[in-house]
Amino acid sequence: MAKYNVNLDPDCEKIATRKSFGEALVKLGGKYKGIVVLDADLSGSVQTAKFAKEWPERHFNMGIAEQNMVGAAAGMAARGKIPFACSFSVFVAGRAWEIVRNSVCYPNLNVKLLGSHAGVLTGEDGASHQALEDIAIMRALPNMKVVCPADHYEALSIMQAVVDDFGPTYIRVARQGTAVIYDEKVSFKFGKSDVVFGAANGELPKKVDVCVFATGALVGSSLFAAARLQEEGKKVIVVNVSSIKPIDKKTIIDCASRAGVCVTAEDHSVIGGLAGAVSEVLAEEGVGVKLVKIGMQDKFGESGKPVDLYKKYGFDEEGVYKSLKKLV
Repeated sequence: MAKYNVNLDPDCEKIATRKSFGEALVKLGGKYKGIVVLDADLSGSVQTAKFAKEWPERHFNMGIAEQNMVGAAAGMAARGKIPFACSFSVFVAGRAWEIVRNSVCYPNLNVKLLGSHAGVLTGEDGASHQALEDIAIMRALPNMKVVCPADHYEALSIMQAVVDDFGPTYIRVARQGTAVIYDEKVSFKFGKSDVVFGAANGELPKKVDVCVFATGALVGSSLFAAARLQEEGKKVIVVNVSSIKPIDKKTIIDCASRAGVCVTAEDHSVIGGLAGAVSEVLAEEGVGVKLVKIGMQDKFGESGKPVDLYKKYGFDEEGVYKSLKKLV
């Protein structure tokens, strides 16, 4: 419960988690000589260029061909390497899905997939490049783990955990800056969630007005919105669900059972993503609480400035605050 101090300032520094991925990749590449990196002619966009500069013999530009990229990564994994296959989320999770299924997950190979430019936070690239289905697609695959960092420091910790772990993993990162809510002490673990707001001295209150389960950029939005509600006398829990698969059933049940209403918040379709995963846990465990879903309501995104899109769809601090305010 609330293991780490978090930043409650909505004007805090913002860093794109794709940049965090690139930074971690360079550091880990020096430590683990078995790491190899493949990208689909997107080394600038997915931040693999720095790795390519440091270790050109371990970097492979596969061209605009995600299926071949993932197939090659599977072959490298079969030979004992730790391959990171990197592209935009919509392509690595969508275009290459059948190769991911049959060449990576079925034989349970140690391939790490990086999906960048996820969600409407991608902005001006528009609906064709704003992956809003990738969590649902990836978490349905046997053996696949799915993670989505809340911020820069958690992304760094996730990368270490991913390298230490064996098996297929999908890492979802964003193009634009995400509020830096943690510090360097944060430590990610698969199958664990972090209560970032609402626990006093490590203890959760017996009853709260609302519990928010958030992932990615919406962890920051939910955290800042919860702080405003607390100033108005409302009791709110915010849980960072960065490990979407495996999911932390214990924390979800514990927090949801204390709430008058629960909310999921994600820059993803409300079908099959975090909302689907939390819904499954609540239904399977018989937690009788209403669940409201903040996310894309079964539609594609659109082109626009990220800040404007987050405002339009209610994904920014103000939007989440208004949604929670209605419920409490």
